[in-house]
Amino acid sequence: MDVNDIKLVGLMGGGVMGGGIAETFIAHGFRTIVRDLNDDLIEKTRASMIEGRYGLKGAVERGKMTQQEFDDAINRLSFTKDVNDLRDCDLIVEAVPENLDLKKSVFSELDRTVKPEAVFATNTSGFAISDLNKAVSRRDRFVGFHWFSPAFIMKPIEIIYAPETSEETIRLMEEVGKRLDKVTIRVKDAPGKYGFVANRIYFAMVAEARRVLEEGIASAEDIDTVMKLGFNWPVGPLGMTKGARGGWQ
Repeated sequence: MDVNDIKLVGLMGGGVMGGGIAETFIAHGFRTIVRDLNDDLIEKTRASMIEGRYGLKGAVERGKMTQQEFDDAINRLSFTKDVNDLRDCDLIVEAVPENLDLKKSVFSELDRTVKPEAVFATNTSGFAISDLNKAVSRRDRFVGFHWFSPAFIMKPIEIIYAPETSEETIRLMEEVGKRLDKVTIRVKDAPGKYGFVANRIYFAMVAEARRVLEEGIASAEDIDTVMKLGFNWPVGPLGMTKGARGGWQ
């Protein structure tokens, strides 16, 4: 499959991350359907995508998108509560809560429902791809596709491949990343470890910052300040945990 063969993208799960990922897809020309559990969740996702801090209306107001581009993007977006509406998707991106059993259950259902040639990508923050792909029969077309928050703004995407993931699938997702104006990196799956490249380093950084705080060496504010000014980070390690939990909303 080539990136030009992707006519319909399915997002399994909305919320902060799923909505941001879907927003990016529709803004870059992909017809996209978002599946969530109920009308309230769908409306929250829709509002975040359009009206939120990093929503499409803001992009128009900042001159990053024209009104016509906005209208075209919205016309490429749809929502559903029925998983069967994803059956003809060429690419599925899963963004449900970070629970291993839940994700495996979701993929098992998708595997039975979505056409067999479709590619499955998971936005997991750190579960091994070789664990998750046990839920599907299409292991060669199953890949990690880890975004950063806010998804519409942040550039990197980690593409995580298991031994079963085909080179064709990896290259396809690299093409998708380029089409979305993102920067992709290849990451080898590491079963037994949680997190890929960025999160493993991030977890170590936050753990050490917390130890410094607990030992009374410096205040939380000063720890964040020295790391921002000394390393030119936009936010300090302790402040970063608050933003990560809230999706920087």
